[in-house]
Order: sequence, then structure tokens, then C-alpha cells
Amino acid sequence: METDKVYHGDCINTMKLWPDGCVHCCVTSPPYWALRDYGTEGQLGLEKTPEEYIEKMVAVFQEVKRVLRDDGTLWLNMGDSYATRAYSDSHTFDPKYGGRNRTRGYPNRQKQSGLKHKDLCGMPWRLAFALQADGWYLRQDIIWHKPNPMPESVRDRCTKAHEYIFLMSKKPRYYYDAEAIKEESVSDFGKGATGRGQQEYAKASGINSNPQQDHSGWMGGDGNTRNKRSVWTITPKPYSEAHFATFPPDLVEPCIKAGTSEKGCCPACGAPWVRMRAPNKGGTTGNSWHDHSDDMGKGNAKKQSGAEFQTYEAGATIGWQPTCKHGTEVTESILPGTLTIHNKPVPCVVLDPFMGSGTVAEVAYSLNRHYLGCDISGEYIELINKRMVKAMSEFALLES
Repeated sequence: METDKVYHGDCINTMKLWPDGCVHCCVTSPPYWALRDYGTEGQLGLEKTPEEYIEKMVAVFQEVKRVLRDDGTLWLNMGDSYATRAYSDSHTFDPKYGGRNRTRGYPNRQKQSGLKHKDLCGMPWRLAFALQADGWYLRQDIIWHKPNPMPESVRDRCTKAHEYIFLMSKKPRYYYDAEAIKEESVSDFGKGATGRGQQEYAKASGINSNPQQDHSGWMGGDGNTRNKRSVWTITPKPYSEAHFATFPPDLVEPCIKAGTSEKGCCPACGAPWVRMRAPNKGGTTGNSWHDHSDDMGKGNAKKQSGAEFQTYEAGATIGWQPTCKHGTEVTESILPGTLTIHNKPVPCVVLDPFMGSGTVAEVAYSLNRHYLGCDISGEYIELINKRMVKAMSEFALLES
């Protein structure tokens, strides 16, 4: 199977040609229900009922699950829509706000699920629960907060300023690099301050005011960063070459960084490499491998002494190690447990079955990951190829 390529065709039929477990992470934004006609035969999103749309989406993500590794994750962006009268105007496109193209209400839409005129359809959660029922683990709902949302003329509700990103997995244990997407701590308490106010708060809450001294369970070792929160404020940005709303690169980047290894994966079996970190006596930095109990221990470096380890900040990444036995062996050395690497890791693979304008491909490539995807529109394929020619001239994909 060829990577760094976007295939032209129906996503289900295209993915059926790919082997099991060939991708590490899927980041995608499917066509929203009843919001836009992309002008392509066989497109998704124009189904008569929410139930029909959800049924087709579940079928798509069954194929995604098959090609996804068991330790892989799915990052699914989904917006919502309102039940409207036939032929009524829906959303309006304005490049300034990165909105979607104007669409017309569909006369073939049928009233189902008790939906009434003006009802919020709840499509993101309908899909999330359907995928959960189909075997996916629904791990988290992330709020994409838009500081400059598309303007609306409604006067009986708030202006919509958010969408959802669902983090899902095939198994309860999966690859997740929390360290790669940590954010700056915004409070004095979070930065390890030990003033009276922080000490009183710590006493009342049971959390030590200095994360360098004790395990707080909520923040990383250096005290200046914290685990990324579940509300992401990101401005929608239209792509100049596209005539429709696009996935903002800033939204895609943390999904790829958390869902794939920066170091890469084993060229033999695809297992991701994980971080080795300096001993951390304060807080948790989060493990690259979800529920991984002791990354340092697996490298036999935990009990080693010497200036090399004493100079690192608590929780700092001091190296990478494989999670499989291919291409590595332990050799005798002055430093016990040294790993000799015979086959260096290669970039992980990121999938988008609804590639659209190619944002996921571009971001993945810029982060030294392989990309793989498909799209039913020949026009979009041309757009993606043009975009990636430019990206490949700016970034060189390198083996680690």
C-alpha cells in the first residue's frame, strides 16, 4: 500500500483495498448532515433522515477501525445542524469567518426521531453514541471553541460558537502522547508557587502546592506546563484555494501529535516508540502509552546514576524507546541496559477518509508523519495534489 497519497474514490470501497492495522491515527471531519451539497454523486450528508446518515457513518468507521492499529486513536470532528422547513435557507458562507457554503433545505428530508422545526439535531452525539454502540471506546469530548464564529441572525438562542472533537479508540489501552501537547500553566499555583494562598488551597484540596515535591496527579514535573484541557480555542481559517470551510491546521496538529509518536514506529511491525523521561517526583507528565506503568523501567535506566541524568529537569524527555522487540538488542556497556538500534524507526501513518482540501495531509507531512486518505471528488483530489506539491517543497519527510 502506497502512503503519502490521497486516493480518488468512495472511502469505504477505497479502504477495503488496504490491509488491516496499517494506520496509527485517524483525524477527520466527515460531511455534516444536511448542511452542504458538494455536487458529487454518491456523497454523504444528503440522506433523508438522521438515522440513514448515522447508519452510513457507522459503516465508514467500521472500515476505519479495521485499518487502524489496535493501539490507534480516532479524532472525529463533527458540527451540528437545526431541523428546518423544506427549502429554507441554511448556513451562509463568509470567508471572513471560515463558515460553510450556503445550502438550501432539502425537500427530501423526512421528520424522524421526534425532530421538530427549529430543533437542534444533535448529530455529533448521535454519531458518537452510535460508534460507541458499535464497539468504539468513547474516551473524550473536546470542545472546539471558535472566537470568531459565523454570524447568525437568530434572536431566540445564542450564536453557535463551538463544535465537537471526539477522541475514540479501538481498545482500552492505546497510544497517547500527553507530553507532546502539554500547555502552559496559567496560574501561580500551577507554576509551583508556595505563597500562603497557594498553601491554604493545597491544604484544603489535598494537592501539594509545589509539584516538584510531591505527586499532585494533575500537572507535569516542571510546574510550568499542564495536561492539555478539553476546550480548544482555535480560529477557523478558510483555505484560499477552496470554496468551502476547511479543517484549521491548528485543530489538526494536537490530534496528530498526541495520536502518533514523534519519534516514529518500528519498520517491521509498526509499533510506536515512546518517550523515556527523567525521574519525576512532582506531578505526572502523562505516558506516551496510555496506562504504561513505567517507561523508564522498561529501558532499564531508572536506577542508573551519573551526571547525565542529574542534569535533566524532572519529567523531561531524555530519549525514546521501542515498544516491541524488532530491531533492538541489549548489549554489554559501561551503562547497563544500553539499546543498540539496528532498524531505526520510520514515520507513523495518519489517515483522513474525508480528505477534502488536504489539511490533514499537509499537517501530518509537516510533522514528519506519513499521510493516507481518500476523497470522492476529483476536484478536491486536484486541489490536494497541488497543495501537497507545495508542502513537499517546504518539508522533507525524514526517518528518525
